Amino acid sequence: MKLLLLVAAAIAVLAAPLGVAALVAVTMTPGATASCGIAAPVGGRVVQVPDTLSATTRDGTGVRLDRAQLTHAATIITIGAGIDGVGRQGVLVALMAALTESRLLMYANTGAYPDSARYPHDADGSDHDSLGIFQMRPAAGWGTVTELMDPTYQARAFFGGPTGPNDGSPRGLLDITDWASLPMGAAAQAVEVSAHPDRYATWEPVAEAILTTLTTPPATPGPSSTAAPSTVPSSTAEGTASSAAGAALPTVTRTVFPLPTGTWTRSSSYGMRLNPVLQVWQVHTGVDLAAPSGTPVLATAAGRVAFASYRPGRGNQIVLEHLVGGQVVASSYGHLRDGGIHVTTGDVVAAGQQIGDVGSTGNSTGPHLHFEIRSGGADHVGVNPDNWLSSAAEVASADIGAPGRCPVVPS
Repeated sequence: MKLLLLVAAAIAVLAAPLGVAALVAVTMTPGATASCGIAAPVGGRVVQVPDTLSATTRDGTGVRLDRAQLTHAATIITIGAGIDGVGRQGVLVALMAALTESRLLMYANTGAYPDSARYPHDADGSDHDSLGIFQMRPAAGWGTVTELMDPTYQARAFFGGPTGPNDGSPRGLLDITDWASLPMGAAAQAVEVSAHPDRYATWEPVAEAILTTLTTPPATPGPSSTAAPSTVPSSTAEGTASSAAGAALPTVTRTVFPLPTGTWTRSSSYGMRLNPVLQVWQVHTGVDLAAPSGTPVLATAAGRVAFASYRPGRGNQIVLEHLVGGQVVASSYGHLRDGGIHVTTGDVVAAGQQIGDVGSTGNSTGPHLHFEIRSGGADHVGVNPDNWLSSAAEVASADIGAPGRCPVVPS
């Protein structure tokens, strides 16, 4: 009887609504890809995405970039770092091209493609049929509207090469045999084939400032500083890292569904169930979303990676920690496929960044994502994530072209 009472009490606690999620106001800004570890030639991995960055162009013009623009920059840096042959120079070329073409904004083009407004975007342009950060044209063969409204795809297309999506036509940077011997502005022009080839070099100092800032850890206050000391993440019983009191964690301003629209079906909900592998009755501390192996797994909100490795049972798993209303909330992504973890512990990620791939590792009967929300941090037990997921689904189905749409996570 005592055991039954303890189980019932545990279920009651775990099933409690995630009240902290009710504090989150969701805004419509674009996502990007994961902040993977970046090879040294690029200048280090992305360790921060600041709210703003000020820099000066070569001709002396002051520029102020916001978090949305810098999130797209983080995508470009991350993708470039994961492609052989790109290096620091190639990433700078890409940043210069994106700054020139769009000021690092994701552009829809409703005049040419009304459906482009259905995808996350920062602005609506009208330059021929150009779309996105690099102003790529479907008519020129760069990709479909759906593909080009994805910052990750645009970055991969710009870099091109053997892993690029277009097999060298149109040419990406790595498809140009002498690109590394060209001035960086000329290399950007070789990809973009612009009617104004001299514009790209102007943005080189800004690109340098972006790359340096996003890959340099924030300064730690010295002993004489009056600032509060930073909190060092502490290890937990599960081997994850939890940032006490939310120290240095990104504040959540929007939520994103962890799988792309139309790719998943719910195969198991939160609560008591018969574990299909262990064949024992136990609390299922998250939800299972069945999807094809390799389906992109997205960060549900801005956060910092607390764990990214293999764990018995969960298989390949990522845990992110977020700051919501001044409290730490963690999101967990389990059963990722082998090679399907694209972040490392300590990385800062933006909402909507691809952090992994769906798989079937650990205790799993088929490809799916086990998704959890842990109120209190990475070392806490998962609570019912339905409120969080409902809010993310509402955002995905909203008319993102309409200004002022700010759904709130339901209580």
